[in-house]
Amino acid sequence: MTTVGTIGGPGAPGEPDPTCHAEPAAEADQPGQPAQSGQSDQSDQGQHGYSKDKDAHLKRLRRIEGQIRGLQRMVDEDVYCIDILTQVSASTKALQSFALQLLEEHLRHCVAHAAQEGGPEIDAKVKEATAAIGRMLRT
Repeated sequence: MTTVGTIGGPGAPGEPDPTCHAEPAAEADQPGQPAQSGQSDQSDQGQHGYSKDKDAHLKRLRRIEGQIRGLQRMVDEDVYCIDILTQVSASTKALQSFALQLLEEHLRHCVAHAAQEGGPEIDAKVKEATAAIGRMLRT
């Protein structure tokens, strides 16, 4: 089974990537530059490509969490090992499917935004996405 690492842009884990907004910030310091993260005129919604489907993603993750809890119960109840392995496989596939969907949204939103902006940011976003794909393939 693989370990899940931190997903995100530059900065502390969980901090929004300022180059990855759903809409350009209205109060950018300079043309083509994102607004400073301290400015809070826009809500937290829409900062990442997955934000518009956040509720569906959370629902899906809760379902996967339930599968993992089911695995714990199966071990606790001494269920036959092959049955547990079958459930491990299903849980792994569900998590991989979620990761693939999140990656697609990242490419469509964050990488596409960087491509529109141009400059070195596109290279950084492509490198970041390539690294994420590499981590997903090492399973």
